[in-house]
Amino acid sequence: MNTIIDNSQTEHSAEATRSFFRSVYTYMFAALGISGIIAFRVGNDPMLFQEYFVTVSGSFSPLFWVIMFSPIALSFVIQWGYHKLSTFSLTLLFILYSGLMGLMLSSIFLIYDIQAIANTFFVSAGAFAGMAILGYTTKADLSKFGSLLYMVFIGMFIASIMNLFIGSDGMGFIIACLGVFVFTGLTAYHMQALKNLAQNTQMDGEQKNKLEIDQLQLYILFINLFLSLLRIMGGRD
Repeated sequence: MNTIIDNSQTEHSAEATRSFFRSVYTYMFAALGISGIIAFRVGNDPMLFQEYFVTVSGSFSPLFWVIMFSPIALSFVIQWGYHKLSTFSLTLLFILYSGLMGLMLSSIFLIYDIQAIANTFFVSAGAFAGMAILGYTTKADLSKFGSLLYMVFIGMFIASIMNLFIGSDGMGFIIACLGVFVFTGLTAYHMQALKNLAQNTQMDGEQKNKLEIDQLQLYILFINLFLSLLRIMGGRD
């Protein structure tokens, strides 16, 4: 009898975990779809991009810089408001975040060939999927590895901000190479952490729904991996 109960509980836990990840990836793919459509629409219309994001002198407009950094601010709002905001509010913020990221990504269509963008996207998807599977299936504890990678990521972020003003191609290439290593590693680490959360039986339905929406990390990791690989692989127009 105990064996039957244990098997039933195991099957229920496995089904709950699968359902959790289905929802997480549904939100992630929806976000990528929104971002991709907006980026393609704006980036493939140079006149539209120039009207809103480029000044008469040829430099980026203040609106461009607002769009560039607003996703970072909004991600903090979503993280900090996770426990206070309703599921509906989190969903709206997630959609807004995806749209802002699409506007930010529109500039890549002015810099890189569309074939290079498509090729890099598929390479990124394959690398992301491989590391996600590794993080989900490995028995090794990746927590220390993840903490180290986040420290490297903070250094990369600071260097990237500096390079916006320095404009060094060499530094940009080094940051991109580091990014591939960091973002693939963090994908495995985060998948393992998500698996542990998904198997937490103490969370109620509302908490799990919020957690499914709140998984900006996977979306951000994929976008950053894609941009890092595009910097390495992409041929400029």
